[in-house]
Amino acid sequence: EKLHISEPSNAYDFGQIINAVNINKDKAACADLLTITDPKKLPVLLSNKLEGEIFLIFIQSLEYYVVGKDPGLVYQHLFYLSKAERFKVVLALLSKNEKEQVQQLFDLLSENQNNQYSSEDLESLKKVYEL
Repeated sequence: EKLHISEPSNAYDFGQIINAVNINKDKAACADLLTITDPKKLPVLLSNKLEGEIFLIFIQSLEYYVVGKDPGLVYQHLFYLSKAERFKVVLALLSKNEKEQVQQLFDLLSENQNNQYSSEDLESLKKVYEL
């Protein structure tokens, strides 16, 4: 059954959707969620709930479904994701393989670069992600 995704109005709603997405490992639904969610609201919506599993499903969803269509949106999401509470903790706990997935997404951003971000922007964001 496909998850129906509507724009979350608060951290609680967002958390409920993320939990459903995570349980089903539904990357398409996660991509829908990230497409309708304003990246600037991400740190507030995530509140203190960012975890490795959620971080990775975000990365995978952006890579599989969003980067080819809207690299600018992906850049924005990565930028604001890095401002979320617990980001540094989650980053520190990523395995080598998980780090490589993040690197892959950055490579795709590089290949699909558009006028919404410069290569300098991308390089400085990569440093934030410790790549």
